Amino acid sequence: MSLFRLPAARLALKRAGPGNGSRNYVTELPRPPPPASQPIIETFSEPSRPRPYYAKHPPFRALPKAKSTWPLLLGGLALGVGGWVAFMTVANNQEKLSSSVFRSIVRALKADEQLREVLGEAIRPQPEWYLNGDPLVNGRISQLQGNIDVSFRIRGSKGSGTLYFTSIRKEKGIPFTVLRFRVICDDGTVINIADAIPA
Repeated sequence: MSLFRLPAARLALKRAGPGNGSRNYVTELPRPPPPASQPIIETFSEPSRPRPYYAKHPPFRALPKAKSTWPLLLGGLALGVGGWVAFMTVANNQEKLSSSVFRSIVRALKADEQLREVLGEAIRPQPEWYLNGDPLVNGRISQLQGNIDVSFRIRGSKGSGTLYFTSIRKEKGIPFTVLRFRVICDDGTVINIADAIPA
């Protein structure tokens, strides 16, 4: 065989191969047949809406209700207002007790002979336990405005009563005018005290 016939023989072998020269691999799988019918396409008339969070898995028990804080707030507010009122009451009462008008009234009570006959000796303002032993003076003492109107309980060795004192000043620079200075005892006896005028 000549050298010129070898290429021709090789070309003839390639053409005579299976599948007219196409390559087959071991890993290739046969293609599936085309589907007989088209897939069903689902369409929607409206946009989707969010579902409830517990639509598929509801909770096993109800959530606890939040406790209201209003009772605590109201209690704190009432306590604060009550403390403020008590403080202002004690402060105003101490201011009246330390005034010169109150001391002058007490001196006039102790010096009155008629009052000592009814209430006895050792006449003094009646102490109150909730004021730590100090008397409670009701009313107001305003010397700058020319208005004094007070009342408080007094007691002696024989009995007790309530003192009422009212004095005004019509104009600045003139003395006060006493309108009422009397003691109403618990037995109903009324004693007018006009001998001494507190300054």
